[in-house]
Amino acid sequence: MFADTIAAVSTSLGESAIGVVRLSGPDAPEIAAACFRHGRKLRARPAAALTSHRVFYGAIVDADSSSVIDEVLLVRMAPPRSYTREEVVEISCHGGPAAVQQILALCLRLGARLATPGEFTLRAFANGRIDLAQAEAVAAIVSARTSSSLDLAVSELRGRMRQRLQPARDLLVETLAYLDAAADFPDDEIPPFDPRPALNAAQTVLDEVAQSGRAGRLYQDGVRIALVGRPNVGKSSLLNALLRFERAIVTPIAGTTRDVISETISLRGIPATLLDTAGIGDSSDVIEQLGIDRSRQAARASALVVLVLDRSMALTADDARVADLLRERRDSVGNDIIVVLNKSDLPDIAGQAARHLFPEAPCVELSAVSGHGLSALEDALYTAALGLAGEVAEPQLVTERQLNAIQRAAAAVAAGRAALDDGLPLDLVAVDVRDALMAVGEVTGENVSEAVLDEIFRRFCIGK
Repeated sequence: MFADTIAAVSTSLGESAIGVVRLSGPDAPEIAAACFRHGRKLRARPAAALTSHRVFYGAIVDADSSSVIDEVLLVRMAPPRSYTREEVVEISCHGGPAAVQQILALCLRLGARLATPGEFTLRAFANGRIDLAQAEAVAAIVSARTSSSLDLAVSELRGRMRQRLQPARDLLVETLAYLDAAADFPDDEIPPFDPRPALNAAQTVLDEVAQSGRAGRLYQDGVRIALVGRPNVGKSSLLNALLRFERAIVTPIAGTTRDVISETISLRGIPATLLDTAGIGDSSDVIEQLGIDRSRQAARASALVVLVLDRSMALTADDARVADLLRERRDSVGNDIIVVLNKSDLPDIAGQAARHLFPEAPCVELSAVSGHGLSALEDALYTAALGLAGEVAEPQLVTERQLNAIQRAAAAVAAGRAALDDGLPLDLVAVDVRDALMAVGEVTGENVSEAVLDEIFRRFCIGK
């Protein structure tokens, strides 16, 4: 338990229906009682009378001036049944900035300290209510951009990471205990134990979690998708169709789009940033050329590229230029191109020739105007996005820090297995197994430095 009491505004700044001021620490009930007046008659209520997990109606009053700051609802949560496993008081007032800031200032004047970013969740971790992976899941819930990423974050908050890593941790502990005993007491009779199956099983668990984590990163970080093609093939119309609203200007005039337009959609639960680019072609116009340069940059920087072609017209020299650009990109970063044959509501002129540009790439015929074929394109984009992380049965939300630690643990287990195969002394094998166990502990928080904790929690918002 911490000796001091912290306070912060736990809701977003600005006007809202409700604002919440949260206190946590041993003096939270006393601070609340000093400024809270109960009921319509505004009677004082001692801290002991603030029954845990009951809602009290009243007002926050500045005793120095006897002025009422706001009508509020107050809830006290006694330990251990609170977010931090400390005394916690939450004051719900009207959501205007003046009300919440005055209540916070009064709590600070009465003895609380302003919380640092993420300090409430840090206390929940330090007091054993959640592990470190669950603490990081809190931040993931706050920043979730789609319902799927929210579902994954909530599952992590419920301890999914620890549950998945526990079998590997148990195997490593068992193996390390044998290796240490065999190295320290070589002359004693130690029950026979082959560490290879245990290390193989631990390796499998760690590899599966790492692979699931790479897929899960898609649901948190999202994927960038560039719509490229020559002028006037329907890229802006396709953007509008995917967004389900008119975002980009569409005209029959070639070169309408002069810059990259960026919008985000939920692609079957994956946050996808769509980039509508200027048409790539041969132009002497300075402004149009700048737009073309930005289109090339967007194509190179995006994880997926949609090549939009006009099915109703023969392929042109500009189509060939775009295809050459994408071939260069494919050779450097991989095959992640989807061909779209737009204007399927018109007679097919270029369909066969267009398919031969990238015969190995998925090809979707659609009409951006009518929406026919749009669902097939979304399916192809979703499949391609998942393919960026490899095949995985079930994605798992992880941070870069967690994924790095899991990969280091897997590498250490592989090194230990190789050391056994090479006939190295058991105490050297134990070094690798111990490194793997330490890396697993970095994920859940058993082995983590103060510097790492500071880095994790400083990214939280104040009040969380």
